[in-house]
Amino acid sequence: MKSKATSTIKSRILNILFWSIISAAFIGPGTVTTATKAGSDFQFQLLWALSFSTIACLVLQEASARATIYSGMNLGQAIKFHFTGSKAQVPVLVMIVGAIILGCAAYETGNILGSVEGLSLVWEKVDKRWFVLAIAVIAALALSLKSMRSMANFMGSFVFIMGAAFITTAVTTNPPIDQLAKGVFVPTLPEAPGAGLLVLGLVGTTVVPYDLFLGSNVVQKDTTVKDMRIGVSFAVILGGFISMAILCVGTEMTRGLSPEAIKNLGFSYKLLSQTLSIGVGQWSVYIFSFGMFAAGFTSAITSPLASSLTARSIFEKKNSDGTPKKRNAFKWIAYVVLAIGIVLGMLQIKPVPAIVAAQAFNGLILPFVSIFLFTVVNDKRVMGREHLNGVFSNCCMVLVTWVTLILGIVNITQAICKISSVEVSADMLFKASGIIALVITIIVTFGIFRKRRRDLSEPDEIQIEKPKHTEEDI
Repeated sequence: MKSKATSTIKSRILNILFWSIISAAFIGPGTVTTATKAGSDFQFQLLWALSFSTIACLVLQEASARATIYSGMNLGQAIKFHFTGSKAQVPVLVMIVGAIILGCAAYETGNILGSVEGLSLVWEKVDKRWFVLAIAVIAALALSLKSMRSMANFMGSFVFIMGAAFITTAVTTNPPIDQLAKGVFVPTLPEAPGAGLLVLGLVGTTVVPYDLFLGSNVVQKDTTVKDMRIGVSFAVILGGFISMAILCVGTEMTRGLSPEAIKNLGFSYKLLSQTLSIGVGQWSVYIFSFGMFAAGFTSAITSPLASSLTARSIFEKKNSDGTPKKRNAFKWIAYVVLAIGIVLGMLQIKPVPAIVAAQAFNGLILPFVSIFLFTVVNDKRVMGREHLNGVFSNCCMVLVTWVTLILGIVNITQAICKISSVEVSADMLFKASGIIALVITIIVTFGIFRKRRRDLSEPDEIQIEKPKHTEEDI
């Protein structure tokens, strides 16, 4: 009896460790940069945005993995199946894969440079290009692992160490509990310019499109919905706690300063390390430095991996027995994405433009993926009559779809404005995007529910053969 209980506990721990690859994917330099800046500029006022983004990420990741378990298809295969026979199939698939690969390449540059910045906080005199090469070699070795479970466990271990680093640093800053609780549970939007866009930035750096494809691809053939929900919930909530800890560390820079002083102070990691050194101690700089390195390093592996898995799930062809025709044909995509990050890292470009570019691609693809997931979990042909979304899950999907549409409209508009050198008020952009996104969300929701009612009123059709997602596909 004791042996069985021990085996169950061990199995649950391994399951949680396995799913922590999701946390490894979305906690990168973009998260560190956005969260520390949010803490620096607005103290604890925007913690609620991370609470919401954690819930949004959990809703989408759970829907993606659940759809994979019940339909037998990963997210890429499900998109391909949904558009079967449609003239839009090829353009849609090319757009998704192109956006994911380009987005991952942009993220990869920021991942490697952000990881290097973390190491440079401690070893300032070392040439950063040596760090780039070292990270590249280790990342390439990790990507060469044939077992997805081995890779996921490796990433999961790093996530726990990274989490310990950031949470320890946050605790040592002694954040006021009352302000902390208020920031987490009471949504407030500061009147300062750019606050709304920073809220969307916190959501965008947590809910990442390629992470949804990665999450559906790591589903094993023997995974149950219960085990998946435990693993995904723990991984995403842990990631949310780590992001909140990073924000709390950022507040140390400007705690007690006036808004005018904060505005004039600006933000940099060097200034943050100096503040931590004076306020907490030099040892806190070492811990934060490792956390930042780990955030960039884990994402430097998951970005290429996700791009390869996405392309493979959509375009891979199989033999009559279901085995892939070219098992390793798409692995080169991962190495190309890694190589792009290495080259740009060696050129020592600034990481911020790379992160901005990644956010633009994120804004392009995230709303589409959210809407598609919303459609799939209410599609009888894919999920089956008994596994369709419930009322609560649909309410969550409606809210998340609206927010991702706002994020997408804002990011795309900002990118267009930067290219055309047109200035738009941040507040006006935020409000206009909210209204446009609401209209689109209402139209989409009405269409999905109308189709669902029509399908449920009709007898079950003969099932169309679906592409099978098995452990060998990974």
